Amino acid sequence: MAVTIKDVAKQAGVSPATVSRVIADNPRISSKTKVKVREVMEGLGYFPNFQARNLVGKKSQTLGVIMENSATLAFQNPFFPEVLRGISTRAHGSQYGLYLSTGATQEEIYREVVEMVQGRRVDGIVLLYSKIGDPVMQYLAESGLPYSVVGRPFTDPCSVSYVDNDNINNAKATVEYLVGLGHRNIAFVGGAADFVVSLDRLEGYKQALAQHGIPFDEAYTVNQELMGGGEREAIRQLMALGIPPTAIVTHDDMVAYEVIGYLEDLEIGVPEDVSIIGFNNHAISRHLKPPLSTVDISIYDLGLHAAELVLEKITDESTPPKQVVVASRLIERGSCRRL
Repeated sequence: MAVTIKDVAKQAGVSPATVSRVIADNPRISSKTKVKVREVMEGLGYFPNFQARNLVGKKSQTLGVIMENSATLAFQNPFFPEVLRGISTRAHGSQYGLYLSTGATQEEIYREVVEMVQGRRVDGIVLLYSKIGDPVMQYLAESGLPYSVVGRPFTDPCSVSYVDNDNINNAKATVEYLVGLGHRNIAFVGGAADFVVSLDRLEGYKQALAQHGIPFDEAYTVNQELMGGGEREAIRQLMALGIPPTAIVTHDDMVAYEVIGYLEDLEIGVPEDVSIIGFNNHAISRHLKPPLSTVDISIYDLGLHAAELVLEKITDESTPPKQVVVASRLIERGSCRRL
């Protein structure tokens, strides 16, 4: 049975009108009462439906967009503004607005999603990442609210509407490109191991090595967990191996920028001493010195299709889950050279 405002009032020992005033953040209500009522609301799992009076039988005309990190950190990565541009373009075409998550931790993000769903603040949600064992995705699957995901879900992907690139084959293509330039000592600097995109790109790297008869060497792989905040030292150790890599595949362009900076500190030149290639093709990548070789994953199109998938489900709940694979292309620039 759903928790009501009367249940909150009874538990807190106040009137329903007082609870309503707390929800509205009325300045006449004391801080002590506000804290008490909000604690009861949280304990009972009550989330006020701010829009109920105006939205009876109607839609909010709003899509929730959930980022993997706080908005402040997310917008430091050029991926997010570009994917949001795609989402907003499609949403605008259907007269939908966007409601962005602002949580700074996994717990805050989860709570925000619950509030979006239970408060009926949004008609659907676009999840901008896919993680192993993610409580947010699990909650969305159980909530019944239409949603889509940018990224392949780790379990039972056919039951979820999602858009993604072929990350395994994209990573294979980067290694094959480097092998074609004469490289065999190829390292991989990946992202967090609980993100599906990281796993897929690492798998593609391994498959390409195997196809070319190059043994997989754990010492040539680095990810966020192994670095533990010591990225500079991890790259120093990588380049100090008895046989250092002559080429490095990085998880994305942002990681590539950092690696190039660490290499400069070590007085290791790119591409004179080591070739570098990334993913995402951010606008700045072409302006680096040297310009960064990268895989263009069509970020705008990822957002466009993600919004399309969730809007289809909002319009017709019987629409079956769909999976969309967006094309990618490898862009050769000056950060890689032939041996």
